[in-house]
Amino acid sequence: MATVRLSFSPAPVHVRTARLVGVAVARRAGVREDLLDEVRLAIGEACTRAVALHHQYGLADPVLVEMSDSGAYSVRVVDRAPIEAGLGLAALNADELANEALTDEALTTGVGFALLAGFVEDLQVRPVAEGVGTEVRMVWPVGR
Repeated sequence: MATVRLSFSPAPVHVRTARLVGVAVARRAGVREDLLDEVRLAIGEACTRAVALHHQYGLADPVLVEMSDSGAYSVRVVDRAPIEAGLGLAALNADELANEALTDEALTTGVGFALLAGFVEDLQVRPVAEGVGTEVRMVWPVGR
């Protein structure tokens, strides 16, 4: 297998499908069984974050999920929200996250980063190379 790509409209109902596909591809790629719950949770959190950003900015663009097993199992989730929205909350501390003035969407994206950092040892969040948006890249080892 090289790369599996899926894209879905930014609706919460599609996050479950992305999780199921992500775990199936991870299993086929050779990710250890004891890491599959982590994979499921991380993909769900990254996709939920992307959907929340699309809703916050009224974007109809699809959310992109790419999965690859080239040496390791990597998952890339791409949103099309403005960069400051996608990356700005990554650096918030707990006091700022507790601030009542933050919107539900802002809390979802900020808490999403905190959860992802707890699930995934190899996590990268950066602006997309092409166009507007943020890429969340997660990597797990495969045991072949």
